[in-house]
Amino acid sequence: MAEEWQVTGDAAEVYERLFVPAIFGRWASQVTAAAHIGPADHVLDVGCGTGALARVAADYVTRGKIVGVDRNPGMLAVARRVMPGIDWREGDAKELPFDNASFDVVMSQFALMYFAERRAALSEMMRVLKPGGRLAVAVWGPFEHATSYVILTDIAQRRCGDMAADVLKAPFVLGNQDELLALFKSAGIDDATVTLHSGTMSFPSIAIFVEAEIKGSPLAEELGAVPSDARYQALLAEAEEKLQQFQTADGNIVMPLDAYIVTAQKA
Repeated sequence: MAEEWQVTGDAAEVYERLFVPAIFGRWASQVTAAAHIGPADHVLDVGCGTGALARVAADYVTRGKIVGVDRNPGMLAVARRVMPGIDWREGDAKELPFDNASFDVVMSQFALMYFAERRAALSEMMRVLKPGGRLAVAVWGPFEHATSYVILTDIAQRRCGDMAADVLKAPFVLGNQDELLALFKSAGIDDATVTLHSGTMSFPSIAIFVEAEIKGSPLAEELGAVPSDARYQALLAEAEEKLQQFQTADGNIVMPLDAYIVTAQKA
């Protein structure tokens, strides 16, 4: 099951080195803008990973505080190394370790998809918000919009089996807008606004994109730990061929990746 991934320390380092500049760092400014963070706000980042979103929020907060919470100690170890000035906490989204009405802003970037108890997690986010506090949650948009993932998933299905394909599709599990809004309403968030934002991701090469997807995910133990693995090499070779359409003149690959940003305010 791809929900509530636990990754090794090595995979967390890959996540920070490859995914953050290529994907997560590019979206963090849009999520923080949607949250309307002020300099005195107390801000919580739920499912913070290695801290890409919290680090951008730190640019806005001068008199308040920022807390990042994640259940994965490997991710938190990297977060503490990269930015020790933020309060990084280990905790579960469905039972946030904070008092009621503790934060002015609660954000979550590309984590909700992996929570086994999503409704409980959203209820907890609202519980720890102060009255009038703002919620901003980002999830990936429709799978079919992410053309490169459609192609890579098809390759992985044939070369590596169902488990590999399931891992690659897992980030898009909340890609239906109506179902996403219904999830928020089921958590008692009746005034949520869902907005689809067009975006891209960029990697230095197809090989690095494939490395990131394998070694920065639960597939690392099965395929990424052995670079000479025949399935890995076969997947990479076919990906090099079929993803060339996204290659730019300078050799980078730029691929479409849309996201929903859901916002709400606590009464």
